[in-house]
Amino acid sequence: MLGIPHLEAFIARRGIQAEIIPLAVRTLTVADAAEAMGTKPDRIVKSLLFLVDGRPVLTIASGTARVDRRLIAAHFGIGRQQVKLADAKTVAAITGYAVGTVPPFGHREPIHTLIDPGVLQLPQIYAGGGGEDALLCISPDEIMRVTSAVELDLHSPDNEKP
Repeated sequence: MLGIPHLEAFIARRGIQAEIIPLAVRTLTVADAAEAMGTKPDRIVKSLLFLVDGRPVLTIASGTARVDRRLIAAHFGIGRQQVKLADAKTVAAITGYAVGTVPPFGHREPIHTLIDPGVLQLPQIYAGGGGEDALLCISPDEIMRVTSAVELDLHSPDNEKP
């Protein structure tokens, strides 16, 4: 498994403008992360791995919204049944990180990445930091630069979580 040291090395090698923030608590949920950082949940983003027709695709979206598989399927021109949320074992095998700790980059191999436009409107966000007790503080523009992410609306207004 990869972890915080690997992510730190990746950031240093690539000259990425980001900071891994160690925390005294575990942050496996958006609510936990927002509370730990003293910020609103919409500044927390989640990196979710999907298998799209068997190929890994990472989505970066607001932690308060549900990613809509139909929109991913439409983007790739396939049926939504061909878009599956990866299980924990698959996430670890492909990214190298455990569910709840996945950063937007620094995985075992580069992964095709989609980013929601709502994320891009924020000046600074917090993402998975490679460990249960760490978050990555970064600008969305820097994520775009590093990942070459494709901007795609990943959630419909009717899919908002309460």
